[in-house]
Amino acid sequence: MKIFVVKKLTLYIFLVFLILLFTFLLFILFPDKLYIDTNSYISINEEDLLKTLNDTDITYLQDEIDSLYSSDKKIAYLTFDDGPTKKATSKILNILAEEDVSASFFVIGEYVNHHPELVKRAFDEGHYIANHTYHHSNSKLYKSPTDFVNEIKNTDMEISKAIGIPNYSSHLFRFPNGYMSSIYKKEKKWATSLLSDMNYLFVDWNCLNRDSEKVYSPADLLKNLKSSAKDKGSLVILMHDTCDLSDTPSALKDSIIYLKSQGYEFHNFYDFFNQYLLK
Repeated sequence: MKIFVVKKLTLYIFLVFLILLFTFLLFILFPDKLYIDTNSYISINEEDLLKTLNDTDITYLQDEIDSLYSSDKKIAYLTFDDGPTKKATSKILNILAEEDVSASFFVIGEYVNHHPELVKRAFDEGHYIANHTYHHSNSKLYKSPTDFVNEIKNTDMEISKAIGIPNYSSHLFRFPNGYMSSIYKKEKKWATSLLSDMNYLFVDWNCLNRDSEKVYSPADLLKNLKSSAKDKGSLVILMHDTCDLSDTPSALKDSIIYLKSQGYEFHNFYDFFNQYLLK
């Protein structure tokens, strides 16, 4: 009887050893498969989320968008406006892939029409494609309520064609120059009502590297970002994938490395909507 007990105990110990060894080898060979981020939301199924956005009234989430600017959670939303462009978008996508960071692109419909392959690549690589009007022209955008709606709908149509998803809508809009800007303030009041009617939210930013203001060196772009991010929790970071003035790609990698060193976790707006809609 004692021999049987000893043999049974030995067998259990051996099995436990094998399980631990197997787990250790898996961790060494496939660390990304075993890592569990307890701060993350459930796995994102982009197709399901886009369908949910189309089928759900999300206007109540505008308050949640607005609260991002004052949140103490160390989350960084990288956002790029005014693309896609051949000068910058591919370079930015390459860096995001290298750093394993997701971002959100607020695209101009006219440029989507010119460079659909860049939007398709960004979408396929898991970045959020949002709406930034068709022409980026305030005079056209606020000419009438009908013109405002058409600027958004026509951009959605271009994105839809580029990524191959019928009836695509990001349900997320950024005003040219931002909603916070004092220009066209009166028009923006009725524009927000139209956005609500279209089941759209809008988002500004609370951090920027000032790449669209004048020519800055890569070091100055990083310095601007650090200054703008100082003493803030969640960051909605404004950059541009245009290179019209400053060369944003040249400072992007160092900017990401800096934010990571400060403990920031990178999200895009799939993560934001996923938090509320796909629980």
